[in-house]
Amino acid sequence: SETQSVVVLTVQSQLGNSSVYSSTQVNISVIDINDNPPVFLTKSDKVTISHTQPPGTAVYIAHAEDKDSGLNGAIKYSITNKQSNAFSIDPSLGVVSLTRTVFADKQQEYTLQIAAEDCGSPPLTSLLIIDVEDQNDHSPCFQDDFVVIGIEENVPVGTVVYTFNAKDGDGSFLNSKIQYSLEMSNMGENPFLIHPLYGTLTTAFPLDREITHSMILTVSAADQAINLTDRRLDSLAVKIVILDINDNSPSFTSLPLSYVMEDVEVGFLVHRIIAKDPDEGSNGQVTYHILSGNEKKAFVLDKITGLLTTAQLLDREIQERYSLTVMALDDGSPALSATQVLTIIVLDVNDETPIFLKQLYETAVRENQDPGEFVIKVEAVDRDAGLNSLLRYEILPGTGYEKFKMNSDSGELVTTASLDRETQEVFNIKGNSCRDLGSPSRSSTAQLYLTVLDENDHNPLFAKTQYQISVREDLEEGSPILDLFASDEDDGLNGEVTYSLVDDTFGAFAIDSVTGSIVTTKALDREAKSQYTFRAVASDCSSHLPRSTTVSIVVHVDDVNDNDPVFLQNPIRAFVPAETPVNETVATVRAEDMDLGSNGAVVFSLTTAETVFQIDAKTGDIILQEPLASKDFSTQLLVTASDQGTSPRTATAMVII
Repeated sequence: SETQSVVVLTVQSQLGNSSVYSSTQVNISVIDINDNPPVFLTKSDKVTISHTQPPGTAVYIAHAEDKDSGLNGAIKYSITNKQSNAFSIDPSLGVVSLTRTVFADKQQEYTLQIAAEDCGSPPLTSLLIIDVEDQNDHSPCFQDDFVVIGIEENVPVGTVVYTFNAKDGDGSFLNSKIQYSLEMSNMGENPFLIHPLYGTLTTAFPLDREITHSMILTVSAADQAINLTDRRLDSLAVKIVILDINDNSPSFTSLPLSYVMEDVEVGFLVHRIIAKDPDEGSNGQVTYHILSGNEKKAFVLDKITGLLTTAQLLDREIQERYSLTVMALDDGSPALSATQVLTIIVLDVNDETPIFLKQLYETAVRENQDPGEFVIKVEAVDRDAGLNSLLRYEILPGTGYEKFKMNSDSGELVTTASLDRETQEVFNIKGNSCRDLGSPSRSSTAQLYLTVLDENDHNPLFAKTQYQISVREDLEEGSPILDLFASDEDDGLNGEVTYSLVDDTFGAFAIDSVTGSIVTTKALDREAKSQYTFRAVASDCSSHLPRSTTVSIVVHVDDVNDNDPVFLQNPIRAFVPAETPVNETVATVRAEDMDLGSNGAVVFSLTTAETVFQIDAKTGDIILQEPLASKDFSTQLLVTASDQGTSPRTATAMVII
């Protein structure tokens, strides 16, 4: 029924297919039922009222709508919560009124629950929640418009200076609750603090009249209404005057550092000491005194003017820095003072000569190194400072100096050429010089003794590339046959030579590794081996990449008559016809001798006197000298074979004819 309460219908009747018809209108009324509750425009609301409003004042109108009709849409209002009896509501109009003054009991707010109920059966209800708050209509108020406060500058932090008291006429607790705040009129640091609840003004930092004589503060009092935009405040201007006391010590304004040349005369002005005291009168009058650091009485200080002068000659090399503890004392009672450590730097004058750490430097460097090889670093000291102590090194001209170069800044000496120990082993460089850069400069010299260390750069050398010797075959075992010698120009182990044989000598020879003497190790036999060819090696004793040289040796074994002739056949039988003519060879003996030359040349002879036969001494032919006497003849000839050695050796054989 809330959408359409009456429906109008037109009903038409027709007879058959004729064009005759009739119609009537039917009106249908839709009867309402209570199916819609009252509806407030909002579920909650807020209202602000003043605590001064009298009873009976209308403070709110509740309004709800119900889509139903008749009693179903008729609404009555009521306050359902009995939290407070300060409010009443008109059941028909929904007007909420005060029954008494509110917020007098310090209650901060009220909450009303309003019900809207229709008159249907059964009735339907909706609720509206209303928060009632106090209206902040009073501002806090100070009793004074301007306050002047005097305070001494030495009061301790936390001293209560003043207590502010502002009033607020609102009834609610928050609307009348006051919070204090503090601001300075300038951008400086605020040395005061105000308690936000009690309004007590206290010192937060130490005060200093010499920094700030006075200041203007603004003290504000604001209530604490819940809604920030409703809060009210009042402000009060406060002038703080800082009262002076004698609380300042003298303060140095002169620098704590001064410089003076070491060669200044006695009485020279070194420094002027200045201290300021912001106090007035005698409290600000300052005198100057040296407390410590001047035990040697090098300086004198005028206590009135603060002028510091030299009292004796200075020497930077003895003392280059003085630390004087200076006191500035005012004339107050009690007197206040301040101290300063004044550092006086004595500046250098070039009055010291450079001194080498050694007058003689000894070192060694390897030969055959590339140019630029580090040799040694010389060092000198100069007791001066700055450029006066900055040294430059150089080599003065002399024998061999061109092979070296000195780094002028570091004093490092390097080679400019490759050194050869075998050419020059020792360099004695005189006149290594250093000079400072002062004006005028000072210099000194030192000497360098340099030894060139050997490198194994030479092979051992034999006098010959080949040795040929001859030895008798009858040498005893251990007999020396050749003394080899190889020279090596290197030094130490690099030049120490050892010898060895590298080829097979068939056990016949050995060499002494130290002396190079070759000896026989067994008896020689020319007939077994007449010549030996082998190589000997001379090696140095370098521990790193030793060097060596090889030489060829040929040993010829000379013959000794140590072999007897040997007959090829013994005995020898020869059958000779009786009619053999004279001078006919009837037999031949053969003998050999393994010796050489005359020691091996064999001659033959008959050992007995014989007229029938003769023997050819060279060929061994036995020749018939006389006709044979009979047909039956038999004889034995003893043949001797002799070599042609100095001590001939012989052998005999029997020839049976």
